[in-house]
Amino acid sequence: MVKTLNRVIEYIEEHLSDNLTLEQIARYAGVSDFHFRKLFFFLSGMTLSDYIRDRRLSRASVDLLHGARVTDVAFTYGYASLDGFTRAFKNFSGMLPSELRKGHTIRSCPKLTFIISVTGGNPMEYRIEEKPSFTIAGVSKRVPMQFEGVNQEIVKLACSITEAQRRAMHGLQDMDPREIVNASYEADAQFLREEGSLTHMIGVLTTNQDIPELLQTVTFRACTWAVFPNDGPFPKTLQDTMARIYAEWLTSSPYELIDAPSFSFTRMHADKENFAYSEVWVPVRKTG
Repeated sequence: MVKTLNRVIEYIEEHLSDNLTLEQIARYAGVSDFHFRKLFFFLSGMTLSDYIRDRRLSRASVDLLHGARVTDVAFTYGYASLDGFTRAFKNFSGMLPSELRKGHTIRSCPKLTFIISVTGGNPMEYRIEEKPSFTIAGVSKRVPMQFEGVNQEIVKLACSITEAQRRAMHGLQDMDPREIVNASYEADAQFLREEGSLTHMIGVLTTNQDIPELLQTVTFRACTWAVFPNDGPFPKTLQDTMARIYAEWLTSSPYELIDAPSFSFTRMHADKENFAYSEVWVPVRKTG
C-alpha cells in the first residue's frame, strides 16, 4: 500500500492542472474512494482535497514568481474566476497574488512521500467475522466531533438512558457481541476533520424488527467485520487502536474499508481505575 500511495502522489503531481476528481484518484489506486480518502487522512494528517488544493496553490506560487499572469495561473489550476483564485491564494499564503513579488515570505506545500516506519513492532491482534444484516437499537444524539479524550456529550447521552430504555434494549439483544455498543455516523466532516458534529448511538445489536418507539435505530447491511480487541487505560488505548487500524493495519492487510459505520464496546475493569477492555468493529471487504 505504501508503494501505491507514492504512485498516487506522482499521479496527482502529473495532473495538478487537470480536472482531477477524488473518484479518478481512487480508481487509479485500485481501491474505493471512501477507503482511500480515510487512509490518506490518517496517514498524512490532511484530507486528500486539501492536499490537492495546497499543491496546486504551491505550484501557482512558483508560476507567478516566474512571471506568469494571475489570470492565466487561475485558469491553469481550475479556478472559474479570478476572485475565487485570489481568495484561495490569500487563504493559503496570507497575501494576494499581486503581492508575491514584493519580498514576502512564500508558503509552500511540499509533495508528500510515504515511507514505512518501524516503531516498536507491537503486533495488532484482530479477527475477521461475517455478520448478516442487523440493527443497533438504542438512544442517539448529535455530539461534537472529538478525536481524543472523553467526549462529555457522549457521557451525558449515556447518563440520559432511562430504566425503561435499558429494559427495552436488554429484551432486544440477540446478537454477539452481547454488549452495549457505541456507533458514530453522519459526521459533518466525514470523520476527516475534528470539526462539526456527528450522530452517536448507544445501543444493542438485534435482528428484531419490532423496535419500541422509545428507542432509535440504525441498520447495518450484511458484511465482513475486522474486530480489534484492546486492553488498557481508557479512552487512550481505544483511541490509539482506532488510529493504528488506519495507519498500520489497513496499509498492510488484504482488506479495505466500506462506507458504513463502525462500532465499539467497552467493559471497564472492576479493580483498575480508568482501565477497560474494548473491541473495535470495522466494516471491510477483501481486496483482490
